[in-house]
Amino acid sequence: MQKLIKKIGVLTSGGDSPGMNAAIRSVVRTCAYHNIECVGIYRGYQGMIEGDFIEMGPRSVNNIINKGGTILKSARSAEFRTPEGRKKAHENLVKEGIEALVVIGGDGSFTGALMFNSEYNFPVMGIPGTIDNDIYGTSHTLGYDTALNTVVDCIDKIRDTASSHNRLFFVEVMGRDAGHIALNAGIGAGAEEILIPEEDLGLERLLESLQKSKASGKSSSIVVIAEGDKIGKNVFELKDYVESNLPEYDVRVSVLGHMQRGGSPSCFDRVLASRLGVKAVESLLDGVSNFMVGLKNDTVNLTPLVQAIKGKSEIDRELLRVSDIITT
Repeated sequence: MQKLIKKIGVLTSGGDSPGMNAAIRSVVRTCAYHNIECVGIYRGYQGMIEGDFIEMGPRSVNNIINKGGTILKSARSAEFRTPEGRKKAHENLVKEGIEALVVIGGDGSFTGALMFNSEYNFPVMGIPGTIDNDIYGTSHTLGYDTALNTVVDCIDKIRDTASSHNRLFFVEVMGRDAGHIALNAGIGAGAEEILIPEEDLGLERLLESLQKSKASGKSSSIVVIAEGDKIGKNVFELKDYVESNLPEYDVRVSVLGHMQRGGSPSCFDRVLASRLGVKAVESLLDGVSNFMVGLKNDTVNLTPLVQAIKGKSEIDRELLRVSDIITT
């Protein structure tokens, strides 16, 4: 292992997700293990531009592995999209003596890291942090498992009231471009229908499915909808459409929103974050740059950042088939 790098910076960018703090902790302690200095960068790329840095050691990350969100904060940075903004960021890193970056975030964050590397040949390594699980090159992103458990817990509670009042509930979950949360949580919570961006169920098939459910004796139903589903303009218009065509249903809508991003990370996310943080730092020390660390077949591996950004995370077709079978 070549130890040419003496100081590594770590930042979180984009939307927060459970497990980011565990990843920060892993990066900081791996640096300490290899006698490398570590600097935390507040508010992502905006903090790089403003020089908002803090020295971090093993004790500075005590008791954060169980906390949601990110202690380093996160922010969008329009200024970093400009050459002038990236120039300021680079000057601040050089002034601080930071020689490589670990970027914890999604494809937007990785795009910024790749651009920064191409302009300044600055070593960067990405750790995927987003509850949507929509990053190519890893089976799980940080926060995805926790979000699934949060959603299933919420749906279980909603089902209690749905059953008590013989109601149909539309439960909207996050997933603007990907249906991973909706599909997995829908199966796990026993939803009667699951609507995702990757599959256009169609209004008529949805009505037919709900009619069958009613005819089979179901007094209440749960339909899980990814926010990016194309079947209707939004979940409330879908509710109105169903009520106008199936007046026998008393329909309610529950939008889970940002509660899916919060909460203490699951054990899976804590372990994943720990593994990815170690791999990210040790890869940089080995002279590797422009890669994302991820999980495939329970093995931590590397995917070129350009592939992680441009590649498409595919929905599990076998899970779709399972969903079709067990929701009948």
